[in-house]
Amino acid sequence: MASDGARKQFWKRSNSKVPGSIQHVYGAQHPPFDPLLHGTLLKSTPKVPTTPVKAKRVSTFQEFESNTSDAWDAGEDDDELLAMATESLNSEVVMETAHRVLRNHSQRQSQPSQKKPEPQPEPQPIAEPPVVPSGDLRLVKSVSESHTPCPSESTGDTVPLQRSQSLPHSATVTLSGASDPHALGGSALSKRETSRLDKFKQLLAGPNTDLEELRKLSWSGIPKPVRPMTWKLLSGYLPANVDRRPATLQRKQKEYFAFIEHYYNSRNDEVHQDTYRQIHIDIPRMSPEALILQPKVTEIFERILFIWAIRHPASGYVQGINDLVTPFFVVFICEYTDQEDVDKVDVSSVPAEVLRNIEADTYWCMSKLLDGIQDNYTFAQPGIQMKVKMLEELVSRIDERVHRHLDGHEVRYLQFAFRWMNNLLMRELPLRCTIRLWDTYQSEPEGFSHFHLYVCAAFLVRWRREILEERDFQELLLFLQNLPTARWDDQDVSLLLAEAYRLKFAFADAPNHYKK
Repeated sequence: MASDGARKQFWKRSNSKVPGSIQHVYGAQHPPFDPLLHGTLLKSTPKVPTTPVKAKRVSTFQEFESNTSDAWDAGEDDDELLAMATESLNSEVVMETAHRVLRNHSQRQSQPSQKKPEPQPEPQPIAEPPVVPSGDLRLVKSVSESHTPCPSESTGDTVPLQRSQSLPHSATVTLSGASDPHALGGSALSKRETSRLDKFKQLLAGPNTDLEELRKLSWSGIPKPVRPMTWKLLSGYLPANVDRRPATLQRKQKEYFAFIEHYYNSRNDEVHQDTYRQIHIDIPRMSPEALILQPKVTEIFERILFIWAIRHPASGYVQGINDLVTPFFVVFICEYTDQEDVDKVDVSSVPAEVLRNIEADTYWCMSKLLDGIQDNYTFAQPGIQMKVKMLEELVSRIDERVHRHLDGHEVRYLQFAFRWMNNLLMRELPLRCTIRLWDTYQSEPEGFSHFHLYVCAAFLVRWRREILEERDFQELLLFLQNLPTARWDDQDVSLLLAEAYRLKFAFADAPNHYKK
C-alpha cells in the first residue's frame, strides 16, 4: 500500500494543471478540468507501444491516465466528457422473504436442466456459464467479515439475514419476479402480476389516487401498461386528482412549447452556441443507438436539453444530463408502440402530435428529477463529490476487505463512481434494467438523491469476488468501468434493490456507522 507521503504526491500530481489540456466552457461541458473528476472514464482498450519495450507495471492513476482517454471521446473532438416502509415486518417475515428470493432464483437457474430430455451421448455445449445460486448471497448478505460492529448476523450461508430490517410490503410479495410476468414463466407468477396490474388500475382510476399506496405498490416494479401514468404521478408532474389531470397536461404541454418558441431560435447565438454545440455532440454518443440515430429523436432530445439548460443557468448543460432523458422518453413512447424491446423503439409510426406531447411530458418529468439532484450539476459538481465520498465511507464499513483492496492498488472511487453518480448507473446497466431501477427510485423518498447511494454500494459489493481477484491497477479500473451486466434482467435488479434497502435500513438512521 502506498505511504501517506506517496499518496499526497499522487493527489498533488493529479491536481496539477496538464499542459495543453482542454479548458472546459462551463455550462456547455463539465466544470474546469480536474483529473480527479474527468478523464477517468476509460476506453475499453489502452494504447499499446509500437516498439517492443520492457513491460512496466502501471502503479498509479496518473501513469495510467496518460495512456488512456475518456469513454465518451469522439475522436477529433476531445470533450470529456421499496417506498419508505410505514409498517415494520418482524425478523421471521424478513427471513422467510429472503429465503424465498434465493430459492426462486435457484429454481430459475436450474429450470433449463430440469426440462431437458434423456441425456444425449455427447454433452451439450453451454451457451454461457451458469449462475451459481450461492453467488447471489452477496446481494443479501452484504456485510463482510470485517465490517463495523452493527447488529449481529450469521456467518452461515443458509441464514443470510439475521437482522429485523423491513422491506416495503409489496416487495415481500413480488421481489423474486419483479415486474416481468415472464421472468420465471410460471402460471402462478402470471396470476400474481395480473392481480398487481388490477391493483394499479384501481388506484389510478379512483377520484384521488393515494400516492402513498401507489409508492408501496410501485417499489417492486410497475407493469408496463400503467408505467407511463404512474411515473407522471410519482414524479409530481400530474396531480393525484383524476379530474385535474387532462387540464394539467394541456397546460404544461402548452407551456413547454412556448419555451421552444421563445428560446430555441437563440441556440446559435454566441452566448448559447457552446451549450448547443456540446448537446449536439453528446446525443449521438448516447444509447441505445437504434433510438438515438432516428432523426426525430435527435431533434426532440436537442430541444429538451437546450431548453432545460437555458432555464437553469445555475448549472447549464453538463455532460451526463443527456442520459437522463432516455428512460422517460422510452417509457412514454412505449404506450403508443407494440415494440417489446425498449432498445429498439421505432418512432416512425407515432403520430406527430403524439410525439409533441411525449416531448413535453419528458421535459417536465426530467426537470422534476433534476430538481432533486441539481447540486450534482452546479459548478464543480459538489453533489457528486459528496456522494462519492459517502460511498467510499459506506463501503469501508460494509466490506472493509474490498475497500482496502481498492485503496492498496491506488484505485480512487472518483475514477469509477463519478460516472455512477453522474449518470445514475445508466452507463452501467441495460436500458430495460434502468427503467426497472427507476420504478423503485420513483417510489422511494429521495430515491435519486439518497437511495441511489445504497444501490451503488450494493452494486460495488456485488462484484466482490471479481474485484478481489484482480491484482493490477489497470485491470481493476477497466473492470469497474466495464462491468458485465449486458445480460442482466429484472431479477438481478430486484436482488440489487433488496440489498440496497437492507443497507439503507442498517445505515441511514445511524450515520456514525459509516463515519470514521
